[in-house]
Amino acid sequence: MRPLSVAFIGTYIPRLCGIATFTHDLGRSVAAATGRVFGEDPRLRVVAMHNPADSFGYGPEVDFVVRQPLKRDYLEAAEFLNISPFDVVSLQHEYGIFGGDDGRNVLDLLEGLRKPVVTTLHTVLTSPSEGQRRVLSRVCEASSAVVVIAGKAVPVLEEVYGVPREKVVHIYHGVPDVPYLDPAFYKDQFQVEGKKVLLTFGLIGPGKGIEHAIDAVARVVPRHPNLVYVILGATHPDVKRHHGEAYRLSLQQRAERLGIQDNVIFYDRFVSEEQLTEFLQMADFYITPYLAKEQMSSGTLSFALGCGKAIVSTPYWYAEELLADGRGLLAPFGDAEAMAERLSSLLDDEVSCNQMRKRAYQFGRTMVWKEIGTRYVEVFQRAARAGLTRAATVRSVPSGLPEMRLDHLRALTDDTGLLQHAVFATPWRKHGYTTDDNARALRFVVRYHALFQDDSVLPMATTYMAFLLDALDPETNRFRNEMGYDRRWVDEVGSEDCQGRAVAALADALVLAPNDAISGIAMELFGKALQPLASFTSPRAWAWVILGCDRYLKRFGGAREVRDLRQEMSRRLIRLFEENATEEWPWCEPKLTYDNARLCKALIVAEKVTSPEGALKTSLHSLQWLLDVQTDARTGVLSLIGNQGWFERGKKKVRFDQQPIEAGALLSACHEALKATGDRKWYEAMRRCFHWFLGVNDLSVALVNYTTHGCHDGLQRTGVSQNQGAESTLSWLGALLRMYEESR
Repeated sequence: MRPLSVAFIGTYIPRLCGIATFTHDLGRSVAAATGRVFGEDPRLRVVAMHNPADSFGYGPEVDFVVRQPLKRDYLEAAEFLNISPFDVVSLQHEYGIFGGDDGRNVLDLLEGLRKPVVTTLHTVLTSPSEGQRRVLSRVCEASSAVVVIAGKAVPVLEEVYGVPREKVVHIYHGVPDVPYLDPAFYKDQFQVEGKKVLLTFGLIGPGKGIEHAIDAVARVVPRHPNLVYVILGATHPDVKRHHGEAYRLSLQQRAERLGIQDNVIFYDRFVSEEQLTEFLQMADFYITPYLAKEQMSSGTLSFALGCGKAIVSTPYWYAEELLADGRGLLAPFGDAEAMAERLSSLLDDEVSCNQMRKRAYQFGRTMVWKEIGTRYVEVFQRAARAGLTRAATVRSVPSGLPEMRLDHLRALTDDTGLLQHAVFATPWRKHGYTTDDNARALRFVVRYHALFQDDSVLPMATTYMAFLLDALDPETNRFRNEMGYDRRWVDEVGSEDCQGRAVAALADALVLAPNDAISGIAMELFGKALQPLASFTSPRAWAWVILGCDRYLKRFGGAREVRDLRQEMSRRLIRLFEENATEEWPWCEPKLTYDNARLCKALIVAEKVTSPEGALKTSLHSLQWLLDVQTDARTGVLSLIGNQGWFERGKKKVRFDQQPIEAGALLSACHEALKATGDRKWYEAMRRCFHWFLGVNDLSVALVNYTTHGCHDGLQRTGVSQNQGAESTLSWLGALLRMYEESR
């Protein structure tokens, strides 16, 4: 049987972080449990979460580094893992190690991942913020198994986060396998012979409650002057970065003020596991005076227990669980007097103290890394055997949004305009440009600028506007559509759909443009382009005109000609549906073809315009039907109508080739329905359309290319088209932009 292949995601040594140590120890224990050496076997590798402020290097087991704040790194990590031969991914989750609000950037990684995920939760809050709750719920939803370190977390996950109990596994924090020794054996190495040693170790920072432990020691020293309190650990890097050594200095000053400076020893360094073991073996007692009740894990407490120390702790949840049945003593939070009483009882009764140490050590045998590694291997193997295919994984795609990257759109744009086709991701000059694509691009960049205020796209807007300016025939006021790479127009007049699409783009530019240079020319071209529209017979042209006029009237509500045109086109579209739709075929044409949902979106606007108080009966019914006929009844995923024959009434729907423009238009129509009704079912429909691009589709293959940041041209029977043209890329970017708009 082929050995299990695992990718571990988390912070990683030499980063000074408890989870970094945990990731390393877990990797080593899994390697040992499967007869391998961590760092030498290419089937056990690490994806390290990296803070760009750090400048250290990693060991050979680290194959990929994710820079914490950069969303694109999470997407690229998912692609790296997808093409790597890993059976399962082991994710360490703690809100603070991932970028974005509440660490939501991790959702971008999970969103693109096609491998089974086993997530270890290092923090489980009982009263999370809404953002924290949503992020953790999504992480658990995307995981095939969830490991918790404290048993208390199991009911919390079920009740607060909606995680099925059968998905959760309880595995304690691992500890090194060390012998049970007399502390006196090591004390001479630390110049504390004849002393009773109390130890705290770990990264130092506010929230550790060490000041209360110092106060407790001050109360004990008069009766037990041979007690020394060793505080071992470097200041937490994030604390040091923002506040320097203020906390450590305050602790030193506190000890001096209390007159116990000779009884408190600070070791300001991050020690190796071997050195830490020596410190623990030297200590008689251990204390964790932490201040947070909800703490569900503590590697330091686990380590101390595994070494058989007599422990005093505040009653955070993990401590309550670990120190139950006489394995340690608890004192109330921030209560130095109670801590002092517990310490004194251990110092005064050596027999009881030794009995407590033995109980702790015996329990710790079940937590040594060898046992923990075996437990994790069992969980990993179950996840791998479950055969979570890409389809099964991505069908529960989390809600985190990928970073908006315009790299491929810029690559397709030259000083003439937007080239319409690409060979793979390389612009294909042979096919030149179209007004259709440049209008789409103009609409996108002005909306993008309105949302993100990114002035770098304004030159692109000017380029696309210049293309439309040249495309309009001044004699007919019709837009030509096809231009060769030599800048010669191929056609004399474009389609009615092309004219409508350009009108809608100009309306967006007019309303959203940040300067008069763009809005002024948009106003001029819009006025001219309206002139031929009254004679148009294409329903999709009507739809674009309705949407363009509606956008225009948002800014210039008193424009009578535009208002009348919107009214007339709205009546035409409504009448077309009334005359052709039936109960079993609620559509305005005998065949579903191209850009169908654009008609639904325009119909929503048309019904609001012609009957402001009326229900959106026809439009919403047609949109829901369009969603239903494009949903696979077996899998529940979006299954778009293919362009190799479309879907004719009374015949079978053609499944391939599925086009990104259809998913983008459907998402846009659902967004319009959401705005019109406030019904959140339309948001869920938007998400289904959006996830089609990410791989929730008939082939479970992503259309988005995270390397080029373009979009593949179609979903074919044999896979995705490798070409990434303008229409497809703009369909993806437009869909992503709408999801950002809604999230704002």
